[in-house]
Amino acid sequence: MNEEKKTDLPEQEAKTAAEETACEEKTAKEAEAEAAPEKAEETAAKESADKGTEAKNAKDGKKEKHRFRKTSAEEEKIEKLEQENAELNDRYLRVCAEYDNFRRRSQKEREALYADIKADTLTKFLPVYDNLERALKQGTEDEAYRKGVEMIMNQFNSTMEKLGVTEIESLGQKFDPALHNAVMHVDDPEKGENEIVEVFQQGFKIGDKVVRFAMVKVAN
Repeated sequence: MNEEKKTDLPEQEAKTAAEETACEEKTAKEAEAEAAPEKAEETAAKESADKGTEAKNAKDGKKEKHRFRKTSAEEEKIEKLEQENAELNDRYLRVCAEYDNFRRRSQKEREALYADIKADTLTKFLPVYDNLERALKQGTEDEAYRKGVEMIMNQFNSTMEKLGVTEIESLGQKFDPALHNAVMHVDDPEKGENEIVEVFQQGFKIGDKVVRFAMVKVAN
């Protein structure tokens, strides 16, 4: 009886192991079957995400391409603005140069006009100078009279000096047709050629502008 029980024990253990293996396989299949929908959903989600990424990349590519096109247009606009700016700057420099030339020309014209007016005014007073000079050359016993004339002449000369008027040097100088007016000629071996030996009327100038030529006698 005991031998029969010993013989049935291994068979029972083997049967139990087989049943456990089958049960595990069934559980694994059931778990796999349950996980299949989730895996399918995960795969679908992954495929959808990949498609979304591809679409986004394509869209970004279009945006990048559009951005490049916009940048090119902006560069053309910037280049055009720079060219316009260069043209305006050139026009500005030209206007400044023209204005500077106009200012200098106007200044010279004003100075020349002032010199002409001053010379014309001085010309009206020169006969007074000539009369004072003749009065001083005349001998007189009235010292008060002579001193008064000298004071007037000194004041007249001082006023002309303040106006920039200078006398033309003549006596003993060589005749210069740009400064002197020769009204007499004399031969004198003691004098040099074209030397001025006498001044009949004093000449004046303002700067380089002759107001009145000196009237002189020239030797040789």
